[in-house]
Amino acid sequence: MTPAKMDWERVKRTGLPEAVYGEGKSLSQLAAILADAAETGRRLLVTRLTPERFQALPEELKVRLDYDEESRTAILGEAVIASHGIVTIVTAGLADMPVAGEVARTLAFSGVEARCVADVGVAGLWRLMDSLSEIREAEVVIAVAGMEGALFSVLAGLVAAPIIAVPTSVGRGVTEGGHVALHSALGSCAPGLLTVNIDNGFGAAQAALRILQRGRM
Repeated sequence: MTPAKMDWERVKRTGLPEAVYGEGKSLSQLAAILADAAETGRRLLVTRLTPERFQALPEELKVRLDYDEESRTAILGEAVIASHGIVTIVTAGLADMPVAGEVARTLAFSGVEARCVADVGVAGLWRLMDSLSEIREAEVVIAVAGMEGALFSVLAGLVAAPIIAVPTSVGRGVTEGGHVALHSALGSCAPGLLTVNIDNGFGAAQAALRILQRGRM
């Protein structure tokens, strides 16, 4: 088994903690990483950890993990006190909630509590408009949408805060896989819209943390 080389000093260099991408690692590799972190008293976030792989972990590790099935994330270690930074996650539909959950859990791991405004896709524009005053209170907005990704441009034309677009793989036919939503975000005519990769809730949360950190320097 090839051992992992963990970047425990990342938080000192960048302000962002080390995390583990659960896909692509063997169960023995993942268990070894978690066991080492537990033994040394380190906190750790694991992303893309399916329920099946979580259940297959040794029992002594499972009982130490705060696991969330919807977002497929696990947290080792005590929760940290939430800061006062306001991040609002806006989803086009309820089908986008697993990715939104990954955003929220990644932020929570670093002590930032996020609000979530869900199911306000522009097919029923009144839903978004009814929530606009709340969304405008945010320091950073993370927009999560699949299908045609229209939410990104609409929000970026209405809100002053930095907006990070997360295209999701939610869709069917030509929108299946998230590429239409990604192209919509990248091709938006709304200036200043930031975009991460398809289903990359973790990356969007990390970008939001960087923005919040710079705003407090």
